[in-house]
Amino acid sequence: MRLDPRRRPIVLALALALAAAVAVGGVVALTRPGSGSPSIAKGAPAPAVVGTTLDGSAFDLASLRGRPVVINFWGSNCVPCQAEFPLLKAKLVAHAADGLAVVGILADDPSLENARKFVADEGATWPTVLDPNGTLKQTYRVVGRPQSYFVDRDGILRSIQVGEVQDADFDRQYGLISGGS
Repeated sequence: MRLDPRRRPIVLALALALAAAVAVGGVVALTRPGSGSPSIAKGAPAPAVVGTTLDGSAFDLASLRGRPVVINFWGSNCVPCQAEFPLLKAKLVAHAADGLAVVGILADDPSLENARKFVADEGATWPTVLDPNGTLKQTYRVVGRPQSYFVDRDGILRSIQVGEVQDADFDRQYGLISGGS
């Protein structure tokens, strides 16, 4: 059955409205303390991130306590993830004196080799933790990639960014984590 061409704009508008409502609902659920899983909430300690990185090293988020941290869920097959990598790299350099740390978490990426190549090509120096079973993605209640979590020096989650981080987004959220609490 074919859709009447005159109704296509209406159907498209309804589909976009539904997608926007789902995205807004996900953001509200993520940022409201006490909603759903108690494991992630702004103003609460960031959940543990323990695992193996793309280069085979062991990683524990607790080792970064005392530093502002951006946790970034990404994938090499995600176009917005690719677009934000240069910004993360630049901000890491710009805030090196503050001790900024970036931690990538590879989410839903079908190819470790593509991820390794992308990291090498971009010159990313931060660790990328593997999440092969989606455990970290579930714990952090990730609704899409990229998704970033801004954690202060005391290990407290201060902000969540769903979607690509832009320069102004980063600066606003970095202000929440750079001074500690």
